[in-house]
Amino acid sequence: MDIVEVREYCLSKKSVEEGMPFGEGVLVYKVISIIFLLIPVVKPYRINVKCDPETAVELREKYDEVEPGYHMNKKHWNTVFLEGKIPKKELYKMIDDSYMLIVKSLLLKDRKALESN
Repeated sequence: MDIVEVREYCLSKKSVEEGMPFGEGVLVYKVISIIFLLIPVVKPYRINVKCDPETAVELREKYDEVEPGYHMNKKHWNTVFLEGKIPKKELYKMIDDSYMLIVKSLLLKDRKALESN
């Protein structure tokens, strides 16, 4: 998987916004203004995704390409290197899980607005 595929997949999700609030080197994906994924645009290509704390540890133990989130809360975020042995299906699941963790944390009015779109 490359960063173009990640970008297209993120933008295919409901109410996702893309931006560069931290400067030109990092693409940021938000749902209802809350970050669920970051991608530095320089090699080695990697993504930061939000995780359930137990799942975060399991993924780090399972894959060498998964580390505690770089510049993020290490309990809730993982950094995942894209140029490794992780199957695409697993990478998509990590992105989906990150998105859904944010959706579940939204205020009820924001979740309802998201569902109605």
